[in-house]
Amino acid sequence: MDRYFSKVKAISVGNKLYLTVLSLFLAFAVAFIVFQQAREKQYKIGLLESRLESFNAQIHEEVQGKRQPVDNTLTALVKSFNNKELRVTLVRKDGRVLYDNFRRDYAQMPNHASRPEIKEALRQGHGTSLARHSSTLDREYFYSATYFKGDGIVVRTALPYDNNLAKTLQADQHFIWFALVIIVLLTLVLYRFVNRLGTNITKLRIFASRADHNESLETEDLAAFPDDELGEIAERIIKIYKRLQTTRREQDILKRQLTQNVAHELKTPVASIQGYLETILENPHIDAPTKEMFLQRCYAQSERLTSLLRDISTLNRLDDAPNMQNFEGVNISEMVQNIQKETALQLEQRHMTFHNYLPGELIVKGSQSLLYSVFRNLTDNAIAYAGEGTSITITAERHTDYWTFVFSDNGVGVPPEHLSRLFERFYRVDKGRSRKMGGTGLGLAIVKNAILLHKGTVNVRNNPDGGLRFTFTIAI
Repeated sequence: MDRYFSKVKAISVGNKLYLTVLSLFLAFAVAFIVFQQAREKQYKIGLLESRLESFNAQIHEEVQGKRQPVDNTLTALVKSFNNKELRVTLVRKDGRVLYDNFRRDYAQMPNHASRPEIKEALRQGHGTSLARHSSTLDREYFYSATYFKGDGIVVRTALPYDNNLAKTLQADQHFIWFALVIIVLLTLVLYRFVNRLGTNITKLRIFASRADHNESLETEDLAAFPDDELGEIAERIIKIYKRLQTTRREQDILKRQLTQNVAHELKTPVASIQGYLETILENPHIDAPTKEMFLQRCYAQSERLTSLLRDISTLNRLDDAPNMQNFEGVNISEMVQNIQKETALQLEQRHMTFHNYLPGELIVKGSQSLLYSVFRNLTDNAIAYAGEGTSITITAERHTDYWTFVFSDNGVGVPPEHLSRLFERFYRVDKGRSRKMGGTGLGLAIVKNAILLHKGTVNVRNNPDGGLRFTFTIAI
């Protein structure tokens, strides 16, 4: 038992599936979180940019049309924004600083034309720099610059990029914790699902290995599967396999019984022929009438052997190659009329009558030889066992896609306990009488198998007034 689980554990499909799906899911989750964080940060940066651009527009309105900005006016405006850390700078398009609320020595300030946000504003109308170090004030700022082409100036506002601003621009961490909780829950659900899947696959693998080695399948580890679709499929596979095993065992038993029955049936006529011939050979001066009688008995037994081998061949053909039969249009009415003519002498000897009520043209698609065997065996069976002075009746009724036939006699019938076994091979109600009448014990078995091959059904019962009644169908 351990060797099965050790092999399964080493190359478990369930584990591989779990790790593969989990890896893909985690990769997707991480990528989604990173994307969401970046998107949220970009969104907050956009809000801050919009706010600073609004400051830029207000400052521009204050200096619009003036040759030289009034420092006091701009300083008062900047103070009205209620942010002491806000830095405002006005720069000409050539980079010369016109105003800065943190420094007044404009002439000493370096040219700002090379500043990234200024260059971008001159090129595109608006520019930003995130966490750029200011060489003028020696600290990092978040810059937003707007170029007003009509006045030829750039208005730049900035906020110190300190811890407070960094936290403001940082994405909300609650989303990360929420995402982690969802990841853990989905991982557990995935593990539960894949674990059930792995359990089913493991049991199926054990089943396949045991079936391959012809080991017992009646063990606890194969007793039950998880209650899901795959578990149901797995259970059905095992049940089907067990049924096939049971059917195979039953077939083996039937084959052994058939072999024994065939050997037993062959032994009697062969022994009779051998005995008669030995008598003739050991008594060369036997009189002619006795010798002729022995030879006639040998011939009768040889005919019985021929009939037995023919019936066995027919059954083997039905069992081993049912699809090899040549189906064609068969006129049942004509066939039954021919059988009636062929058995006319036997019917006359037993003072029996044959009532054929089939329509003039009753044609089905089937095997000529097998359908002949059906009606001939039923006729021979009735002649042999119905009794003298009885009658045989055959009728038919057409349905949409099949014909229903009733073949009956008004003879002695069969004891009820034997009816269910009449179609078994070599089964005889009266063994001594059957052999005496020359029967092989295979006629009704051939009837049943031939009808089944023609997609029909057959059953037998006693008539209320006596005799047997066979009711069977044949597809059109």
